[in-house]
Amino acid sequence: MRAADTAIELSALMQPADANFLGVIHGGVILKQIDEAAGTCAYRFARTRVVTAAIDRMSFHFPVQIGNLVVCKASVNWAGHSSMEIGVRVEAEDLATGEWLHTNSAYLVFVAIDAERRPTPVPELLLETADERLRWAAAEERRRVRLAERDREPEGPAGAGGV
Repeated sequence: MRAADTAIELSALMQPADANFLGVIHGGVILKQIDEAAGTCAYRFARTRVVTAAIDRMSFHFPVQIGNLVVCKASVNWAGHSSMEIGVRVEAEDLATGEWLHTNSAYLVFVAIDAERRPTPVPELLLETADERLRWAAAEERRRVRLAERDREPEGPAGAGGV
């Protein structure tokens, strides 16, 4: 599948129930939207069930307010045998002024799974532009870092005491 054909946009109007007492949208609400956009993108690409395997570090550059329209733009950056990296750009529009803010970006790893919940192959990602090739190369470097960090982690939850 062409990388350009994986792009999706999901939008939602932020409501009072999504916010704290200051009118700022909870980070968890934005994270949920990011995961939904990335999951939809990954499903479109793989054409099978997908599960979230990792979310890279999250930084919030600007607060999202009640009444903002939040738009998550997602596309596949990299694809391996059964896993893929999805990039998500989050923007918020102040509907009263028309001003747009890039509030944050995220990179998520998804794994395609079969009916028995085992990893299953994904299609080849066809790169056509210089930008797509740059995204692929950056995704490969993030993958290298994630795998190195995983290899340094101890087995199982530390100090979980069986919880």
